[in-house]
Amino acid sequence: RIAREGDAVVLHLPATRMPVELNGRAAAGQVRLDAAEVAHGQVLTLGRAVVLCLHWMACLPKDNPVPGLVGVGAAAIGLRDQIRMVAPTDIPVLLLGETGTGKEIAARAIHALGQRAQSRLVAVNMAALNESLAAAELFGAVRGAYTGAQERKGLFAEADGATLFLDEIGNAPASVQPMLLRVLEGGDYRPLGASQDRRTSARLIAATDQDLDTAAFNQALLRRLEGFAIQLPPLRARREDIGVLIVHLLRAHGAQPVLPVELVVEIACHDWPGNIRQLGHTLRRAALLVQHGGAPQLEQMVRLTPAPAGSAARLVPAVEAVAPAEPAAPRRKPSALDDADVLDAMAGNDWNIQSAARALGISRPTMYKLLDAHRAIRWAERIPAAEIGAALAACGGDVARCAALLKTPTESLRREVRRLRDAA
Repeated sequence: RIAREGDAVVLHLPATRMPVELNGRAAAGQVRLDAAEVAHGQVLTLGRAVVLCLHWMACLPKDNPVPGLVGVGAAAIGLRDQIRMVAPTDIPVLLLGETGTGKEIAARAIHALGQRAQSRLVAVNMAALNESLAAAELFGAVRGAYTGAQERKGLFAEADGATLFLDEIGNAPASVQPMLLRVLEGGDYRPLGASQDRRTSARLIAATDQDLDTAAFNQALLRRLEGFAIQLPPLRARREDIGVLIVHLLRAHGAQPVLPVELVVEIACHDWPGNIRQLGHTLRRAALLVQHGGAPQLEQMVRLTPAPAGSAARLVPAVEAVAPAEPAAPRRKPSALDDADVLDAMAGNDWNIQSAARALGISRPTMYKLLDAHRAIRWAERIPAAEIGAALAACGGDVARCAALLKTPTESLRREVRRLRDAA
């Protein structure tokens, strides 16, 4: 039974032979989750066969399909709502989000749902443009405009009446930024070497994982680009979508959506700094291993797919942005960690399990296993109530200090303190 108590959620787990796990660790009796824990998403496993994600629902499920963008949570629904709202217009769109969050998929969806869907989407990665030739690539050039120049149409001419997608706009050479501003202001541009302006009706979509509010980027251009800004949430902020994403990504690559339950739990608990792109690469490896009778190990597969998280570029009110994660530590094998490593990581991260796991470069379920086996660290429910009471008194009621004194995870101690108070 799941009950709401104020801002908290209480799980009442009946005595049964069926194994029940919370975030990869055995759970029994009454478990209390505070609002922040539920917001983060809690992975509940029943009988090693059913995996659920407990999370707050900011809105009811909604049928608002957008090509390529799946998800059942509020963040995914809000993202699709914004895309469906702006797609039929000609307003410039700026897509903001970390690496791997699906900005190109969102751009293609805006084009597909818009009035220009019958025309092609012209896409260019601004980071790949040669600075000396960027203007010619974008705006075209006439024969002889520069040494060796041939007649060149340019991407704005190609996208006339269609959609032009400028990916990695934060890497646009400074020399072309004023030219882009002119096109956005009036639709006019001049090919290199030409004597007259030309016009384009191209609809512009840009994307970046950078913070464009810097002196290095033309701020007037930024104001024009963000006619409609959409913030794509990182995967760690939409843990409730991981199940449907697993099925969608595996089917998209022709694989059967069948994985070991233990692996699904680890996938759901992982923070995925490389977001959906990293998840997709990992799932393809896992499916291949399962197909050939192997046992995929998340720790090993994630080490093979390094993908640093980019920073969220700007906060826009339509979708709540989540602060980017700290850069992940290099992935390590659990067998390479000793008790001292685990103890140092917990002590150095205020006895927070998730932060300590990230510092060690391991997943949260693996961290739980290391804590279970540790000789000096105890779970709070295994500590006598009198000892907890004495430690709290010595620490003036400060749970964080008390956790360090007792050498127990802070979240475990908070739950046990609440349980003891409720029992009293």
